[in-house]
Amino acid sequence: MTTPLNVGVIGLGRAFTLMLPTFAADPRIALVAASDPRSEARERFAQEFGAKAYEDAEALCADPDVKVVYIASPHQFHVAHVKAAAKHGKHILVEKPMALSIEDCKEMIVSARQANVRLLVGHSHSFDLPYLRARAMIKSGAYGHVRMINAMNFTDFLYRPRRPEELNTAQGGGVVFSQAAHQVDIVRLLAGAKAASVRAFTGNWDAARNTEGAYSAQIKFDDGSFASLTYSGYAHFDTDEFMGWWGELGQGRDGGVTYGRARANLQKATSIADEIAMKNARAYGPSGRDAFQTGGELSYNHFGLVVVSCERADLRPTPQGVMVYGDKTRHLDELPSPKIPRAEVVDELYAAAMLATAPLHSGEWGLATLEICLAILEAARTGQEVKLSHQV
Repeated sequence: MTTPLNVGVIGLGRAFTLMLPTFAADPRIALVAASDPRSEARERFAQEFGAKAYEDAEALCADPDVKVVYIASPHQFHVAHVKAAAKHGKHILVEKPMALSIEDCKEMIVSARQANVRLLVGHSHSFDLPYLRARAMIKSGAYGHVRMINAMNFTDFLYRPRRPEELNTAQGGGVVFSQAAHQVDIVRLLAGAKAASVRAFTGNWDAARNTEGAYSAQIKFDDGSFASLTYSGYAHFDTDEFMGWWGELGQGRDGGVTYGRARANLQKATSIADEIAMKNARAYGPSGRDAFQTGGELSYNHFGLVVVSCERADLRPTPQGVMVYGDKTRHLDELPSPKIPRAEVVDELYAAAMLATAPLHSGEWGLATLEICLAILEAARTGQEVKLSHQV
């Protein structure tokens, strides 16, 4: 029988709600503690999971029953919370982006190393099984070397309810910090080489949402391959249309019937307080886990259209597997339907914490991804190619 991994959660907001179906369904995870500034969220968590609840994150980290701390707090608190968890000897899963500066990332890595604990960065969509399968297919050598990757995602990200700092780039707001981390992780995973430099443009096209809502970036890798990354969160075109109307979280979509819903819902907020209340309604709280359970058939999570051009085939990860476009034929390398959403995160976390397996999505991995996100902002600001120096 598998020994469950005792997890304490810092932050019961939106990131936690996306991981909650995984943690609640996977027998390898036991949710034993949580901290959050909202009393209603703490009370519901304690009631629902028979767990301890703390207002203070430091107190949660000191709890001897907690083996792993899942840090799902806002970006700007990650460094302090990682250092607190490491100080108390806990393994750590910290949400992306790992932090907002290279220096903070380095501090987090050193803290974990000195405490002899594992530090993982995620969930990013590079954990998703179709991307991992594509990576394994590339590494097999059957399709030759990767030459080019194209990644494109169009969503309604900018018009979901936000706190003010989420619309302030200096405080980690905008799509580059929150969304490029997914796309950069996927591209790095599939390229299998170190990124060398970045060129980029960003778009800030709505004065009422005054931050980056779009970007287009090119990454050059040290083996001569290159990648093109495009993202828009302006709630017009939706790349789920290219994914058979399977949503990013593996849920079946309505085929565009509710087009424009994000913008329409946001118009109901007449003040900052209204928008914060709308955001809190999407977080864990009085409604408990029921509001976040997905019914019906599941597919794998995805992050829009990705095409990997190898020497002898193009590979396209999909919600059901990997499409292979060879010299003469095409076929789907199909994956069995997932029983637990995002189970791949638990696979890596459990192996790191319980089996002492070095994680793929380590602190060094998260630092390399953040460096590229920062390079996208710098390249767009200066119009210059930005060289990279912290890649793995």
